[in-house]
Amino acid sequence: MEKILTLKRLADACKGKLLNCNEDIFAADIVTDSRKIVDGAVFVALRGDKFDGHNFAAQAIAGGAVCCVVDKEFDNISSLPVILVNDTYAALRDMAACYRSMFSLPSVAITGSVGKTSTKDMVASVLVQHCKALKTEGNFNNEIGLPLTVFRLGAEDKIAIFEMGMSAFGEISRLTRIAAPEVAIITNIGYSHIEHLGSQQNILKAKLEILEGLTPSGTVILNGDDMHLKGVIGTLPYETLSYGIENKDCDIIAQNIKKFPDRTEFEVVIDSKIEKFVVNVPGLHHVYNALAAILTGIIYSMPVSKIVEGVAAFRPSGMRQSIAELKDFVIIKDCYNASPTSMKSGLEVLSVTPPKNSAEPCRRVAVLGDMLELGDFSEEAHMNVGGLCCGYDLGCLIAVGKNAEFVAKGAIENGFNSSELYVFYDNNAAKAHIMDILNPNDVILFKGSRGMRLEEIADFIAENNQ
Repeated sequence: MEKILTLKRLADACKGKLLNCNEDIFAADIVTDSRKIVDGAVFVALRGDKFDGHNFAAQAIAGGAVCCVVDKEFDNISSLPVILVNDTYAALRDMAACYRSMFSLPSVAITGSVGKTSTKDMVASVLVQHCKALKTEGNFNNEIGLPLTVFRLGAEDKIAIFEMGMSAFGEISRLTRIAAPEVAIITNIGYSHIEHLGSQQNILKAKLEILEGLTPSGTVILNGDDMHLKGVIGTLPYETLSYGIENKDCDIIAQNIKKFPDRTEFEVVIDSKIEKFVVNVPGLHHVYNALAAILTGIIYSMPVSKIVEGVAAFRPSGMRQSIAELKDFVIIKDCYNASPTSMKSGLEVLSVTPPKNSAEPCRRVAVLGDMLELGDFSEEAHMNVGGLCCGYDLGCLIAVGKNAEFVAKGAIENGFNSSELYVFYDNNAAKAHIMDILNPNDVILFKGSRGMRLEEIADFIAENNQ
């Protein structure tokens, strides 16, 4: 963080009251974790269901913080330097918006039900070929993470890429007003968080909140193959560009797609010329991510050769389709999140991932965990995923979680061999039997919502296969 905001400026930004502070001191950083205090930092005390940052205010000051942002319930106001506010979460957002306003650099905001993190990483991979770019790291895409990302902006950054997640109305609205993007990308409208929002139409409405912070001359990029986003094209008061594979009315279209175990190749017509692209990870969904990044590069007038290099340089982050060889198996860990759409993408990657020994018989095994936050749609969605499994030549299906029975039911109803189907209601039960189920040379996919922690099963296999 650049030292460009005084405590007075921060207090004014969040309508707070300075107490026991030197208002002319510049903040060296703004943090929400007292363990990350540096000399001159401002500590924002947040309250949660299982924590209360106010309990660490004195510790933060002792560690070098120049002041703490606290709410009116804080009982140590008289002895510590503080900015007193009504709501520390709102104060964090307001201070981030103030800091963001000090930079004139452009920014790109990305949201969607599935693929927003991979799209963010793909867009960043392209844009860094052009200039120094800041991007959201990990899952810092919420009302705490995005402000903390903003505070990482520095004078050397020439563009910023912000990922925006949500689980309810209003969240993206608040985030986009901080980021003030000039390009907004929506990847798709799926079922994630439908338990809270009730319908895909409501999810679409919540995602479109991203436009509320878009600059007046901004550009919207939409996935034209998504039925909900397709209907929005041509209705927005912004320049709107679209990408797709099936929808031939899109501005750019991936064609001549060739799938390989370690990459996907495709072509795009740009300025009447056929350009060839390579994504060096498997999966058709990454082609969609690349198309969004290609359009972003075009908007910023990048040479096509640099866009090609950026797409080729992309690598997934975190626990998204990490492929590793063990002594007897190949495992694909895709344990960060799950939805019906991403389950299909995972199964597609499983279908093309080669075994460790290509000369020996190979069986493809899917270990599928619950998809969370689907509400009344949960049973149907899990049965549909079970049915999907029948189209990918699986040799074995292992369903884990409270909804495992519905995955199994959907698979059996669509003709899956019940003798190669196993149901476990938690990870411990699965770990107790999985080594007896697996065969040498299996290729194994682990795919489930983050709360299922299926990597525990994958790690158990790795520990027992050395």
